[in-house]
Amino acid sequence: MERFDAANPFGEFTKMLEQFKLPGFDVPAIMEARRKDVEALVTANQAALQGMQSLAQKQADMLRSTLGELQTLAGQFSATGGAPTQTAELVQQSLHKALADMQQLAQAAYQSQAESYAVIAKRVEENVQELKTLLQPKQ
Repeated sequence: MERFDAANPFGEFTKMLEQFKLPGFDVPAIMEARRKDVEALVTANQAALQGMQSLAQKQADMLRSTLGELQTLAGQFSATGGAPTQTAELVQQSLHKALADMQQLAQAAYQSQAESYAVIAKRVEENVQELKTLLQPKQ
């Protein structure tokens, strides 16, 4: 019994199709196109995973930064006796930073999605071109 070759998952399938000698079908070309589809999906998934990891890292960094700022604010609040104007100013600064951080996260998520989509869109365009080539009459 032969083992499955993970490095070439289409190998056995290609051999099987070539045995049947289907007229008008270029089996190697069809298999090559499917291999490229799988590679495009793998690349898109890798880009999405890297984007999620980057986003999670940024969120963790922001959380650490916010907790550090809260600790500093609590110390300042204690030292100044909690003057209302200083407290309001510190809260406003914290809110502005939080909004800027949220915008940065949204941009990172958008960039990650755009990169994944670009890989798939490119492969779809290649599929259209390959299909046009396959449908042209042989001379």
